[in-house]
Amino acid sequence: MNIIPTVLLAALLAMAAGQAHGETAAPPAKPGFDAALAKRTGADEHGMRKYVLVILKTGPNPVPKGPERDEMFKGHFANMTRLADAGILAVAGPLDGVDGWRGLFILAVDNIDEAKQHVATDPVIMKGEMVAEYHNHYGTAALMLVNDAHKKLVLKDF
Repeated sequence: MNIIPTVLLAALLAMAAGQAHGETAAPPAKPGFDAALAKRTGADEHGMRKYVLVILKTGPNPVPKGPERDEMFKGHFANMTRLADAGILAVAGPLDGVDGWRGLFILAVDNIDEAKQHVATDPVIMKGEMVAEYHNHYGTAALMLVNDAHKKLVLKDF
């Protein structure tokens, strides 16, 4: 008796038994897929994750130029650094100010309530210099790699 047809028949019978019980084989991983990186960035099977986009707009209490404003913005940058180091702030930056739009945060959190808790710790929000508008966002988990790459690009801090 030839062993190859016997092994092949056994494999086919095992596959058929699995399908009869509703089992399906997992699809093969895409070439280049990095399971550890996907886990580290919080990626789902599509390489995406939940975020909250925060638009910072001009608030009702502009702080005049001077030491108080300087200290407020020093705290604003320190707060962003703290949130980035904690893996919460994925992306941040200023906007052009048109229509009062001053800046943005993309926070790696599951919902707006959690985002509001983090944004409330920012001095520009606490002082009323800016107010925040919140939007759920579903985007690439690769944004979680931005802060590590950014650190390698900074020659001079603000």
